[in-house]
Amino acid sequence: MAGVFDSRKTLVRILMGLIMGLLGVGMLLYLVPQGPSTSEATPDAIAEVGGQTITVADIRAQLSQIEQRGQIPKQLEALYAQQILNQLVFQKELEYEAKRLGITVTDEERADRIRQYLPTAFNGGAFVGLERYSAEVQSRTGMSVAQFEELVRQGLLEEKFRRLVTDGISASPDDLREEFRDRNEKIKLAYSFLKPEDLESKIVPSDSEIKAEYEKNKSRYQIPERRVVRYGLSDINQIRQSVQIGDDELKAIYQRNIEQYQVPNRVHVQHILFKTVGKTDAEVEEIRKKAEDVLKQARKTGKFEDLAKKYSEDVSKEKGGDLGWIVQGQTVPEFEKAAFGLPKGAISDLIRTQYGFHIIKVLDRETAHTKPFEEVKDSIRAPLVLERTDKDAGDIADKMAGEIRRSNRASIDDLAKQFHLTVAETRPVAVKDAILEFGNSQDIKDAIFRLRTGELSQPMRTDRGYVVLSLKEVQPGHQGSPEEVRDRVIADLKHEKAAELARSRADELARRVKAGEKLDAAAKALGLEAKTSDLFARSGSISGVASGRQLAAAFQLKPGDTPPPLALGSSWLVYQVAAKEEPNPADFDKQQKELQEQVLQNKRNIAFEAFRAALESRLKQEGKVKLMPDRMKSFGTFG
Repeated sequence: MAGVFDSRKTLVRILMGLIMGLLGVGMLLYLVPQGPSTSEATPDAIAEVGGQTITVADIRAQLSQIEQRGQIPKQLEALYAQQILNQLVFQKELEYEAKRLGITVTDEERADRIRQYLPTAFNGGAFVGLERYSAEVQSRTGMSVAQFEELVRQGLLEEKFRRLVTDGISASPDDLREEFRDRNEKIKLAYSFLKPEDLESKIVPSDSEIKAEYEKNKSRYQIPERRVVRYGLSDINQIRQSVQIGDDELKAIYQRNIEQYQVPNRVHVQHILFKTVGKTDAEVEEIRKKAEDVLKQARKTGKFEDLAKKYSEDVSKEKGGDLGWIVQGQTVPEFEKAAFGLPKGAISDLIRTQYGFHIIKVLDRETAHTKPFEEVKDSIRAPLVLERTDKDAGDIADKMAGEIRRSNRASIDDLAKQFHLTVAETRPVAVKDAILEFGNSQDIKDAIFRLRTGELSQPMRTDRGYVVLSLKEVQPGHQGSPEEVRDRVIADLKHEKAAELARSRADELARRVKAGEKLDAAAKALGLEAKTSDLFARSGSISGVASGRQLAAAFQLKPGDTPPPLALGSSWLVYQVAAKEEPNPADFDKQQKELQEQVLQNKRNIAFEAFRAALESRLKQEGKVKLMPDRMKSFGTFG
């Protein structure tokens, strides 16, 4: 819920926004404070800034934290790692520069900012205590107090540098006019988008073409070494089914942890939020009138969920304003007093908080009580079963490892009988092939290509359980024969010819339209599809085709103009300006405040990025920044 209490996701996003300038790849990083060290003491150092090092382990830790919130595709790991390195380097560069310039963040400044992020850590003006504060930080950010407070300090430090760099920046009248034009000048295009992959089905290479392609690029068609392994699996699902935990044991755990099952007074609420943050008194009064009108509708129609979806300015609007269950101490005082003072089904008057006006509806109430054992026993059993399963699987793996150490050339079938393993065999796999049986584990793939015939690997953990590998067969790499690589040759031929066909048809289509044919008719004659876009500005786009910035040249044309085909990667866009909408000068005054804010933000971002680049360049010249890029190879490659 934005405003009343920050959700973990929202709060972390706010914090990260203060200190991170990453590419738009959806990363979520929890920066762990790093103490000073030296490259001599850390042989895995990957960068050194002002005497402080960043290590491979630091980056691995960050990647691990990202993975806790979603699997990183293996092919993107190097990109994530590079972005983490860039941010950690910049963080330490700022620390170094701050020390040189005497810029610091005081404890008072940090405390004030924490009060903004976590108002529930204070009751009135009094601190709620370290224990409750720690719990608030952990539940809402997933961090320890030390990590959270260090992150706040880093954010404040960057803010100070941003102000130092950008405070003198202003927006000129010309800047505003240009931004106004970019937002409000719109065009509509008639177009045909030619993608080579859409044309591949039209291409049927002849046998002679396939043979010529093979002979011309024979060295491209190598068959890599492939290996077949037999493997024994200690299936974790089978082990889990054998784990038995009685009610007596569960009851003992329930009694030992009875406080975990105590439910405080709580209410299940919906709300509609009308934000007033940053508004003038006159604007607040208008917002109040709007909120009062919506309140009347809510009480008259009873369609609270629909009204929330239509009017609320909170992230909960998509759920009809549903905030779920809230407990005392979780929200700001005014909201809490109203929510806990209403009976089930009731709708509040307008409630004013520091975030705006709220309309609250209580869906349900629950008085403090302790959940009975029967209600919670399954939730106690589930993690205990997982823990026992993991221990039993680990014990079996340890015993298998002992047997293999005694003789790693024992039969995998004998090992399977002894430890009740499921035995199976992989298809022939090359180094770059996905091995789906093992979740495409890189560790297992590495082991497969280290094994010698007849050897057993040590047990290795997978999502399915522990596996032991035995190399059955090695198929040596060799020059692929025309028959072996025919499908690859055909695919390459179709790809090349489709790219050529897309280019030639784009040229032909543009030629015919310039000669006076209608674009849709000319496209149809060439077997292509023609479409017409909606009006869009430079800040807009044609979805799935091109952005307004990529089509900047189109805004200089007149309706009816057809420029040369536009290359977009391997695809081509042929278009004609169908309509043009000039900005309405009367809208300039209405948009002026927003235009100024956007122009200032853009110029400040550009200025700060220039400062960042200049700082790094200067520190490198001074020998204060040293990078060891070869050590990034452990994360793979990208690009």
